[in-house]
Amino acid sequence: MRRFTPLLILAVFAAALVVNFWPNLKIPGLGPDGSSRLVETKLGLDLVGGLQVEYQALPAGGKSPDAAAMSTIKQIVENRVNSTGVVEPVVQTQGVDRIVVELPGVTNPDPIRKLLGQTGRLEFIPLPPDKYGTGTSPGTYQAVQGQPLPTPETPLFSGDQVDQAFPSQDSNGLRAVGFRLKSEGAKLFATYTQANVGNFFAIVLDGNVVSAPVIQSAITGGEGIITGGSTGFSVTEMNNLITVLQYGSLPFPLKEVSFQTIGATLAGFSLDRILVAGLIAVLLVFLFMLVYYRLPGLVATLALLYYALAVFAIFRLIPVTLTLAGIAGFVLSVGMAVDANILIFERMKEELRLGKSLPAAMEAGFNRAWNSILDSNVSSLITASILYLFGSSTIRGFALVLIIGVLLSMFTAITVTRTMLRFVVPNEWARSARLYGLTDEEFAGARGIRPSLRGEARSRA
Repeated sequence: MRRFTPLLILAVFAAALVVNFWPNLKIPGLGPDGSSRLVETKLGLDLVGGLQVEYQALPAGGKSPDAAAMSTIKQIVENRVNSTGVVEPVVQTQGVDRIVVELPGVTNPDPIRKLLGQTGRLEFIPLPPDKYGTGTSPGTYQAVQGQPLPTPETPLFSGDQVDQAFPSQDSNGLRAVGFRLKSEGAKLFATYTQANVGNFFAIVLDGNVVSAPVIQSAITGGEGIITGGSTGFSVTEMNNLITVLQYGSLPFPLKEVSFQTIGATLAGFSLDRILVAGLIAVLLVFLFMLVYYRLPGLVATLALLYYALAVFAIFRLIPVTLTLAGIAGFVLSVGMAVDANILIFERMKEELRLGKSLPAAMEAGFNRAWNSILDSNVSSLITASILYLFGSSTIRGFALVLIIGVLLSMFTAITVTRTMLRFVVPNEWARSARLYGLTDEEFAGARGIRPSLRGEARSRA
């Protein structure tokens, strides 16, 4: 296994370079439906700007929203937002009746705000021919298209009988929305359409008639389409309607309490500052390692650069949405990766002072520091996991970045740094006390001289 380790390190390094720097890279299977997805760096609302909307769930039917209802509302809102293609939206509950939605990178918020605020109350309503006419005698049909029904009508069934909604086409090839009904709705619809061929039938969304088609034949299979009139649906209208149908009705209506558009200029200013701060922190760590540990410090610095490339590649593949807190977690994980190297190098110095050869001291340093490294990293992983499971969205982002960083730091500290030192220490030029921050006396064993014998010879002289 040891001889294959360098190949593994090189393979990970090459893959990281491709993921990080290959332009417009698409990898199959990374999309939400198993399709290809463009590999890109995803930045959070506090870095790229976007939209933040707060909604209040209002009482309905004499009931107020409880924790279960708020959880359902949160899930439906998340599904609706995800269907719009917004990058890494954040949806969270606040208090007993508030939902906060953060949409990074949104430049046109109006369609999304409209979609999120809809209750999604879908009803299939028969239109009596004495009021609305028939297919050959339209009557008042044209007046209700896109408008509320002029008089209350009894629904045949509601949207909870819709099993699936999907893109489709009408007979003219225009965009339409196909739907499939559940068993109860399919039976009711089949019975009604068989007896009302030629009459109109309204599909009403949030009190407005989305479509009122003529029943041209009995629909016995439980499947049909919602047309968009003579011009069909636009792509946005079709997708929005599919989303509302697919993800059902909200148990309580939502009222928009506030919304805030976060400008990209302010976000860019914050990003520049945090990147500079992070870069300074990492460079200071590198400088400390080079000054104090010399040659092992240089090897550790190269391993840390390897670590940074690999972590960034993982962030782009998952993908992890980078926020200010996430970047702070990454900088912290760099410090923890350095901590592992410090434990190893200090143990290595102790072994050299005991008179061991340089390769033996190096191997002993890694072996004897492993338990301490494992304990500290496992403790950090436990804490980060608790934060991820029970924290807010910002804390979860920090925790996720920290978990990834800690796991990969153990790989780089134990495997990458060790492999690089195994190539370095056998060389003659590497056998110098100054390269390890030791005196000639402390480094005597590495040159094959037993310190005890040197001491005896000096005392006799």
